[in-house]
Amino acid sequence: MTYIEEYREGNKFFGIYLCKSKQVLKTKAGKTYYSLLLQDKTGIIDAKVWELNNGIDDFDSMDFIMTDGMVTSFQGSRQVNVSRIRKAQEGEYDPAEYIPASKYDREEMYQELKGIVDTIGEPHLKKLAQKYFVDDAEFIKEFKQHSAAKSVHHGFVGGLLQHTLAVTKMCEFFAANYPVIDRDLLITAALFHDIGKVWEISGFPANEYTDGGQLLGHIFLGAELVGREAAQISGFPKVLAMELCHCILAHHGELEYGSPKKPAMAEAMALNFADNADAKLQTMTEAYEKAEPTLEWLGYNRLVESNIRQSSGYVQKRKKL
Repeated sequence: MTYIEEYREGNKFFGIYLCKSKQVLKTKAGKTYYSLLLQDKTGIIDAKVWELNNGIDDFDSMDFIMTDGMVTSFQGSRQVNVSRIRKAQEGEYDPAEYIPASKYDREEMYQELKGIVDTIGEPHLKKLAQKYFVDDAEFIKEFKQHSAAKSVHHGFVGGLLQHTLAVTKMCEFFAANYPVIDRDLLITAALFHDIGKVWEISGFPANEYTDGGQLLGHIFLGAELVGREAAQISGFPKVLAMELCHCILAHHGELEYGSPKKPAMAEAMALNFADNADAKLQTMTEAYEKAEPTLEWLGYNRLVESNIRQSSGYVQKRKKL
């Protein structure tokens, strides 16, 4: 099969892909069309079915579909104009080929994260971190598999682990360079900041928000878990537990971004910076990967609220790949 990441503008688009989502929409002229997201293990591509004729069989979201179309470009990103669709039959595809995954080795990332847990000095924080990231085999398996988002950034197998490791490593830098930061508190907060996503988002291939995710959200779920678990550890200082929960509650930085509290401590502020930096840079990475390699200006990106551009140096590097 040809993977989604390999297609370029002007290529014929042909093969079996997972229909991640299907919307039935209308043009300004009132004509019905389908807007699809097609997925394989290398990524997701936007697709449109403009002509609903006999070549378009019945199908729905989460079906594997045989598609025939052409790759075009819209606002700097690849898009597929689909002319024919039929549902694929069992045996025609391997489901493992359609689950996007981190480009990094998950076991190596986990071992690096586990090594950071070992460096926590404060005994109560270390015991809390070890309970989940060292001792709980069932949680570790789920954590290594989980995504960090439905679609915004790190929305792939291993995405939560990749994001947590990146944020924790940035927090190590902050702690090493700013003496006002309590390193053990910040590192523990980084490890746990998105732990609620394990219960906010379902597993693959659906990768959809759960009822708990819709009603409560990962920030509340994570802070609630940390508060509950800290209370079970003998002698865990109450103030330290509240500070840790505050870092989690404030890690989105602003009330309008979903944080119940704004950062009130240096550790909470540093965690917000690290979380935002990794989220934004991964968003740019994924936007670049969807774009034509030689295209510099990619148009407006709503996630970063700006017209975005691949630097000339990066374009040259992509040309050589």
